[in-house]
Amino acid sequence: MPPPVVAVPESAAAGRERFAAARAVIEEAIARRAFPGASWGVWHNGEIVALDAAGRFTYTENSPQVAPGTVFDLASVTKVVATTAAAMLLYDRGILHLDARLGDILPGFVIGMEPGSGKERVTLRMLLAHSSGLPGYARLFEKHATPEGMLRACLRMPLEAQPGERMEYSDLGFLLLGKAIEILSGDLLARFCTRAIFEPLGLDSMRFCPPEEWRPFIPPTEDDAVWRQRVIQGEVQDENCAALGGAAGHAGVFAHALDVLCFAGCVLAEGRSGRGQPLFRAETVRLFATRQTEPEGTSRALGWDTPTAPSSSGRYFSARSIGHLGYAGTSLWIDPERGAAVVLLTNRTWPDRASKEIQRVRPAFHDAVIEALTR
Repeated sequence: MPPPVVAVPESAAAGRERFAAARAVIEEAIARRAFPGASWGVWHNGEIVALDAAGRFTYTENSPQVAPGTVFDLASVTKVVATTAAAMLLYDRGILHLDARLGDILPGFVIGMEPGSGKERVTLRMLLAHSSGLPGYARLFEKHATPEGMLRACLRMPLEAQPGERMEYSDLGFLLLGKAIEILSGDLLARFCTRAIFEPLGLDSMRFCPPEEWRPFIPPTEDDAVWRQRVIQGEVQDENCAALGGAAGHAGVFAHALDVLCFAGCVLAEGRSGRGQPLFRAETVRLFATRQTEPEGTSRALGWDTPTAPSSSGRYFSARSIGHLGYAGTSLWIDPERGAAVVLLTNRTWPDRASKEIQRVRPAFHDAVIEALTR
């Protein structure tokens, strides 16, 4: 069975004409081989005002065309639509405490630590704000053949800075945050997010580990000639997440643009779903969306990033905006002052990770969208 079919909402029917300049940015990027295809959408003042797509799954002429309902690997956008959202829910329920120490939840993080390492001071707040001192990345998958071995290696990872000393975006921090959420929720992260977030919001395409029968309908992210030695299609691209079984705190969620927009709509409505039911408390949404004051110079909120010039969000998103990028070429930006959200999904890593053109495309695309909204 293919992924759920998406009907373009009536409110977005005129979107192609209104957002023609934004579409032109995407079409030019496809012509320059920034990515073979893309889908995107715009939420404004409670409505979906654009939902569109261009290009193909790959650069071959007979490759399937990308549609508004095409499901993509969200990569690190997982950090906000799943892991951060799960942390917000558990915070609301009084189960997750931001200043709880990670070592109290995952004792393996501090057992056998070097004296003076500071690991005993790492909190969940620091993981969310990327200020734990953990390194940004490690190729754990190359040395550990099982999820258990991967987790042990991550727990034993030494800090590169004292907790709270600096901001360094860390996949490893969110990997451990996902494991802490499993302990606190009493459930697997993927199952908890599906039951408590995706299903209540009616996000039918959003899930970890999409069914195998969906794979032909999902654009491939990479022709992996190094580790898996095959085309990666319909399974998570991130190697550490793949070695953990395809679901982790830092990556693994797939979805189409409409479902990512509906999640953003819930955030813009300060926790209320499109069905009118509250998912998060309004004060929790505001708390997690507030830029942290420490470490000095950080751009991070709790789980989210915020604009710092030059930003992938372009020139017009307000200082109160929050967003996140995904390595495979995905992004979500939300501006509460404008009541707007913009999602862009691509597979910019096809056939390999060499192209950096997405760095120029994102701000130009977002500028064109906001200019269309304000005309």
